[in-house]
Amino acid sequence: MDGYLKGIAPGLLEKAKNIKMLVTDVDGVLTDGGIIYDSHKTELKKFNVKDGLIVQYLKSNGVRVGIISGRDSQVVKNRCEELAFDFHLHGIREKRPKLEEILGKEGMDWSECAFIGDDLWDLPILSMVGLSAAPADALPYVREKVDFVCSLPGGKGAFRELSDLILMSKGRLKPLIQKFSDKT
Repeated sequence: MDGYLKGIAPGLLEKAKNIKMLVTDVDGVLTDGGIIYDSHKTELKKFNVKDGLIVQYLKSNGVRVGIISGRDSQVVKNRCEELAFDFHLHGIREKRPKLEEILGKEGMDWSECAFIGDDLWDLPILSMVGLSAAPADALPYVREKVDFVCSLPGGKGAFRELSDLILMSKGRLKPLIQKFSDKT
């Protein structure tokens, strides 16, 4: 895996092993943070297929997957439906109370939740979860507050990297890779 997820501290793997829910921001994590509007004011976003592919494998390994986004975007809603996220909330400026509500409904503790974010609105959650992460290109004051800074930037596989870390900690990444390797 060429340095990808090499040298992960044992303490980080222990935190990741306890994760039962992974929640992500959208702009700057699942996308590169750019927003394109065409002449009809239609919003366009570019998502990374690698980030999307792993959602089903997280879910099949007992990890619930959700989105809490500060923006309300139909494009993002469409992507969430396509990937069958367990939940997706849009236009949420104060994310922490919403996530606290979801954890309560699920009967989960903060320590069982991972969150990946890149900007100011994400800081209140990043300080509470059991495993916090940021893309490589997150703002410096966000990167210094998290447990794990991905080697990849937002929109380029950061969500996938964190997902792979969680699956690896649970002993599920190697079997998944082997499953697909055996099909050749």
